[in-house]
Amino acid sequence: MGFFRSVLTKIKEGLAKTSETFIGGLRSLLLGRRLDEPLIAELETRLIQSDVGVKTTRRWIDTIRADFKAGRISRGEDVLEYLKGELRALWPAEDRSIRFADPSSPPPPGGTRPLTVILVAGVNGAGKTTSVAKIAKTLRDAGKSVLLAACDTFRAGAVRQLEIWSDRLGVEVVKGQQGGDPAAVAFDACQAAVARGVDVLLIDTAGRLHTQDPLMRQLTKIRDVVARKVPGAPHEVLLVLDATTGQNAVRQAEEFNRAIALSGLFLAKLDGTAKGGIVVAIHDAVRVPVKLIGVGERPEDVQPFDPAAFVEALFQEQ
Repeated sequence: MGFFRSVLTKIKEGLAKTSETFIGGLRSLLLGRRLDEPLIAELETRLIQSDVGVKTTRRWIDTIRADFKAGRISRGEDVLEYLKGELRALWPAEDRSIRFADPSSPPPPGGTRPLTVILVAGVNGAGKTTSVAKIAKTLRDAGKSVLLAACDTFRAGAVRQLEIWSDRLGVEVVKGQQGGDPAAVAFDACQAAVARGVDVLLIDTAGRLHTQDPLMRQLTKIRDVVARKVPGAPHEVLLVLDATTGQNAVRQAEEFNRAIALSGLFLAKLDGTAKGGIVVAIHDAVRVPVKLIGVGERPEDVQPFDPAAFVEALFQEQ
């Protein structure tokens, strides 16, 4: 998984709430019971309530109902095994590592080494700036030099939050005047990153609602400015989603993907939700890989999304 390491014990700790409520609730519903239509209907309700999503729920329920009528399954335990298998098979084998500039590629104009640009977006309150800090810490710990860009020029508090993190992590930050053009800050940050020869530029954008068209256009402008300044950039376009917001996170993923062509998702606050099914719903909605998950408040509490470890953690016995 590259610079980000998967630690199963941390994933299990982070998913304890989801495992207890989501999978634990399914165990309570299904174990020791004979399958019948009322039980299947109750299962359908539980899955939807756990934010799995209507589309996936209906697909699973249709298969369960067909297998039940055909006599292939008859017990609640059979359904649990089916659901576990479906979750394991849901995510195809694909590269979920963070993408970096090709080390053999020519440096940007005026630079001496390739520069990786990571653009991070998300709505207010999603945990975006904290997630940026987590990425920065991981890269620093791996020996990469990092520069931060504070492109939220609308809220002084947002810039200050990033500055606090930069002080803690020993990472410099480029900022602009409050109310200024965020794309201009991104341009200046690219120039600074090239001149200083840093490895990675992390761009923290303004928290914005996916329903605010002018702000979404501003985000697209930032992406385009970066692309013109650094060939091949942004190399990674990450959307930070708050796992506790449920189905609203699905809508956000759809809208941001249309605006800036996402390359990956950072699912934050996964340790704070009892509805881990949202990972399934997001996958069905946008087919953008979940690359990172947040399983705690500390800068080191970031994990690569490992589907096998995720399913194992979900089905852990409490």
